Amino acid sequence: MTSPWLARPQTARSVPRPLVRASWNRALERHLDPEQLLASLEVAEDELADYRLAHPLASVLPVIRRLLVRDADDDSGLLVVVGDATGRLLWVDGDRALRRRAEGMLFVEGAGWAESRVGTSAPGTALELDHAVQISGDEHFNRLAHEWSCTAVPVHDPETRRILGVIDITGGRQAVDPHTLPLMEATAAAVESELMVQRLRAQRDRPEVGRPARRAGPRAVAQPVLRVLGRDTGELNAGAGRVELSARHSELLTLLAWHREGLSATRLAQLVYSDGESAVTLRAEMVRLRRVLERSRIGVGLESRPYRLTEPLESDAQHVLALLDRGAHRVALATATGQVLPASTAPGVESIRSEVRARLREAVLTDASIDVMLHYAQTADAVDDLEVWSALLRLLPARSPRRAGIVAHLEALGG
Repeated sequence: MTSPWLARPQTARSVPRPLVRASWNRALERHLDPEQLLASLEVAEDELADYRLAHPLASVLPVIRRLLVRDADDDSGLLVVVGDATGRLLWVDGDRALRRRAEGMLFVEGAGWAESRVGTSAPGTALELDHAVQISGDEHFNRLAHEWSCTAVPVHDPETRRILGVIDITGGRQAVDPHTLPLMEATAAAVESELMVQRLRAQRDRPEVGRPARRAGPRAVAQPVLRVLGRDTGELNAGAGRVELSARHSELLTLLAWHREGLSATRLAQLVYSDGESAVTLRAEMVRLRRVLERSRIGVGLESRPYRLTEPLESDAQHVLALLDRGAHRVALATATGQVLPASTAPGVESIRSEVRARLREAVLTDASIDVMLHYAQTADAVDDLEVWSALLRLLPARSPRRAGIVAHLEALGG
């Protein structure tokens, strides 16, 4: 069998990257032949639906589709793939014409694409190495895949860190664009965060020993979440139901979710109105908010004296802080998709916004890895933060190729 790099034309790219060379060596040690490799169907068509339904990533497919698939339409030239921990492809979405082309190398749902079976590929090698991987063109061990490029990242159990599966983008050269890798890493972090949220909700809703479970009535719904990060108006999300809120109602619910013990009318008015409006104005707004909650049928009501919600309501901002408290900085950073209601001038919202920003910055500066700090340094909150960039420079190894760019950025900041 001919070594795949010896068979390549003698160009500047004849010598593969170390990651690729190591993967090819593993394939040769397994006696795989790059000329005669073909993936095999490992999950039969009549079993695929049940297998996918039972897979732990099935519940977070909406997150993956929202972040990746909606941009991989029929004109995108891209496929979005989700596989299990053994490299079996479970979901393949995206450009339909490209899906038909991919069938020629059995890059289809149910096929096994582990590195041990088909050699070097982004999904298989990402699972083999347990980190994100990009593979371009003839870096694939299998010659059938030389016209394709791909970026893949493993997904882990948020508590045990066991690999659950892999997310992959496959297509032409655009599949390995520089922006694709951080997008995929952020998607994996968002998926792991959503898995943790689902788990915490299930634990909270599980009846205690000796206490009868609440009977699910016709109005029973999934635990609602208030989304306010990076949005000028909030959204109540409860399973399949979503409620878009007005700017004022977004502020009120954000404050009531934050202050679960409740707030007097006078105090709530102080936190909402920057122009000194009275509690009388607030009461009229609370009547309208109560009607919105009743019509939404999400299972959360509004009490008065003091004003408080009848059921706990978690905002995505509170979830970021909970992740920071657990030391999950990477997931917290991926979840923090923007500031809390950035257009709001309500004093109470501005205070919450400042607290979330300060807590995130403090956690990154005191206890984050280099990769997390690099990610944070490029966000809108930190791009001009001299202390963050100085700390990043101190953490980087002396021979890191990233140091030159960071030094140049610090000089631009006057540091």
